[in-house]
Amino acid sequence: LRKFDGHLSALAGSLSQRPSSARRPHLAFPTMETLLRATSRFGVAMVAGGLAVNTCLFDVPGGYRGVVFDRFQGVLPKTFAEGTHFLIPLIQQQIVIDVRTTPRVINSVTGTKDLQMVNISLRVLSRPKEEQLPEIYRQLGVDFNERVLPSLGNEVLKAVVAQYNAEELLSKRASISNKIRDTLTERAKNFNLILDDVAITHLTFGREFTKAIEHKQVAQQEAERQRFVVLKADQERQASVIRAEGEAEAASLISAALKKAGNGLIEVRRIDTAKEVAEQLAATRNVTYLPEGNNMLLNVNNLKQ
Repeated sequence: LRKFDGHLSALAGSLSQRPSSARRPHLAFPTMETLLRATSRFGVAMVAGGLAVNTCLFDVPGGYRGVVFDRFQGVLPKTFAEGTHFLIPLIQQQIVIDVRTTPRVINSVTGTKDLQMVNISLRVLSRPKEEQLPEIYRQLGVDFNERVLPSLGNEVLKAVVAQYNAEELLSKRASISNKIRDTLTERAKNFNLILDDVAITHLTFGREFTKAIEHKQVAQQEAERQRFVVLKADQERQASVIRAEGEAEAASLISAALKKAGNGLIEVRRIDTAKEVAEQLAATRNVTYLPEGNNMLLNVNNLKQ
C-alpha cells in the first residue's frame, strides 16, 4: 500500500508540472481545399465504377435477340431475349440480330414447259428461328436473308415453273403459288428460317408470247364471226325452205278450193285487191276520179261568164 500511494503521488506531481496546452489537445477543422480534393476523388471513383458497370452490361431492344461471342469459347449456345444482360468485358462481345418478319421480293426470269420466257416476282415474308440464332450467326452471319433467300427463291421458281405451260400459269396460278410456297418453306428449314407467307405478285410473259396470244384471240374472234355467218345462212336456208313449203301448201289449198268452188275465190281475191288499190290511190293528192260515160268535158264557157 505504501508503494502504491507513492506511485500515485508521483503521477499527480508530474501532471501538475505539465503545461495547460499539453493537457488540452488542439481541435483542427478541415479546410476547403481538403473538401474539394475528397469530392473529386469520390467523383472519379463513381465515374470509374459506372464505366466498369456499363462495360459489363448490354441491352437487347424489342424485336431483336442477342448472341454473345466469347474469345475462348466462341459463339455461346444461348440466345438472349429482350432486356439488359451481363457479359465479361474484353472477353465477350454482344451481337444483336433482328428477328422480326422481313419482307423481300425475289425477281426471276425462267422458262415454261413450252419454252416460253416468263418474268415472275415473288414476295416472301421470313424470320429466323430464335432458338437457332447462335447456329445461324455461326454459319451465315447477320445478313442471312441476303445469303439464302435470293438463291433459294430463284432455284425453286425455275424448278416449279418448268413443270407448267404458259397458259397453265394463268389458269392454275393459285395451285402454282401454293406449290412454290411449300417447296420454298421446306428448303428454308435447312437454314433455320421460317417463311410466314409466299405469294406471286407479278407475272408477265415475253413479247413473242404476247403477240401470239393477240393473234390467237384475233383468230378466235374471226372463227366466231364465221361461225355466226354460217349459222345465219343456215337459218336463212331453213327459213326459205319453210317459206317455200308454206307457199306450196297454200297453192295446193287454193287449187283445191278452186276445184271445189269454181272462180268464186278468184273474184273475191280480185275485189280485195281492187279495194286495196283504191284505198292507196285515194290517199294520194295527185289522183282525181272522173265519172264514166260522155260527161267528162267541163263547160268552160259558163265558167268564164
